[in-house]
Amino acid sequence: MERQTATIRKVTPGCGAEVLGVDLANPSNSDMETIRAAYRDYGVIFFRDQTLTPEEHIAFARRWGEIDINKFFPANGEYPEIAEVRKEKEQKVNIGGGWHTDHSYDAAPAMGSILVARELPETGGDTLFADMYKAYEGLSDGLKKTLEGLKAVHSNAHVFGTAGAYKSSDQASGFKGESMVGEAVHPVVITHPLSGRKALYVNAAFTTHFEGWTWAESKSLLEYLYAHAASPEFTCRFEWREGSVAFWDNRATWHFAVNDYHGEKRLMHRITISGVPLQ
Repeated sequence: MERQTATIRKVTPGCGAEVLGVDLANPSNSDMETIRAAYRDYGVIFFRDQTLTPEEHIAFARRWGEIDINKFFPANGEYPEIAEVRKEKEQKVNIGGGWHTDHSYDAAPAMGSILVARELPETGGDTLFADMYKAYEGLSDGLKKTLEGLKAVHSNAHVFGTAGAYKSSDQASGFKGESMVGEAVHPVVITHPLSGRKALYVNAAFTTHFEGWTWAESKSLLEYLYAHAASPEFTCRFEWREGSVAFWDNRATWHFAVNDYHGEKRLMHRITISGVPLQ
């Protein structure tokens, strides 16, 4: 059977692309060139009709860098590299149910996350994405100038800590590592280490305040940036199906797991790839 040529198709004008004609279990060198270019240019890329085993999921992730073993999520018992993003039928709270980017609270934030659908509800459970390149580019010149040189503090204590959001929810039993919480400081506008483009780097889940500002002083400007970055023209919505895979760049995008499937189970396998300090 003749091998297909990998092609890229934009999802919406604002965000994301599908990579067609590739088998992630056995990508050719040419496929990898196409995937790397799409990842660099779009920030989040999607694949359909994949049949990745856990071992193949891990092998594909290792082609991008070192795997970051998650400190907080429940691991798949057989494969510590794979974190389970799980919501059971009886649970009301989902994981990732608000705009965020993974691991911004680390000194070297994660490069990317590869999410594979394992069990899906009959309907619902989509994931929203937002493009932080376009969010930055959509700011006025005056606000861009204001943000230049600013840094922001990112923390996970209020999310994963002993008194954090998950510990007081019906997801509590699945989480661990509450003693391993911490914080980091990053530029509000980063120069992306892969693309060289400028991107907005704050997010509602983990950014607490600007460095050198009080929380109260930071609140209004941060809330403006969050609302701006979530504007429809910067976003896309991914409908999960059996065999679907999403691969996003945590430095260039946000994501939001829609919690609209109460009474049904959803199980995803996530591998996170280590990154570098941001500038």
